Amino acid sequence: MSFLYEKCTFRELTEEILKNCQPFDCGNDDLNEFFADDVLDYRNQLMGKSYCFVWDEDPSQIVCAFTVANDSIKADDLPNARKKKLLKSIPREKHRKSYPAVLIGRLGVNKDFKKLGIGRELMDFVKSWFIDPNNKTGCRFVAVDAYNDEGPLAYYLKNDFVFMFSTEEQEREYTEVPEGEPLKTRLMYFDLIVLSSNGEGE
Repeated sequence: MSFLYEKCTFRELTEEILKNCQPFDCGNDDLNEFFADDVLDYRNQLMGKSYCFVWDEDPSQIVCAFTVANDSIKADDLPNARKKKLLKSIPREKHRKSYPAVLIGRLGVNKDFKKLGIGRELMDFVKSWFIDPNNKTGCRFVAVDAYNDEGPLAYYLKNDFVFMFSTEEQEREYTEVPEGEPLKTRLMYFDLIVLSSNGEGE
């Protein structure tokens, strides 16, 4: 049984939703602050759009929320081994310097709805959204700048994302994080071609 599809309603995260719903709490202060205070300005500045699933049994409860924005993966910026892996399933005649991607800027599940498999359902929904025939733009990859903590990294790895850089040292050099400073996030991606029935990479 799918909790999100059978017990929730998908909505854009609007000012009306924020006014009528209880404060969203996913257990992460940074994410909570974004969805409470910054999400509308982010949308108004055309930086990204946010969406949520609202619980049908109690519409004041936001079960989960996420933000997406346009992005790209620049193959030439990657180490050779990672670049070869990324390009492996792309026909040679379609090789280019960058490839269209959607960036998951923020994603969280209400802490009162943990342990129900909602995180996986939500990621499956996001992936399927961008291979839908009605999607109005090309999108080859889903990218994320994940918090460099055990929980978030394990979540994305379980959902078949891979690291953009195989080591933190490589990523530190690419992102120009000074030596000695913590690497707060890790770049990861998922190749949507594995889900697309029309993909040439199959």
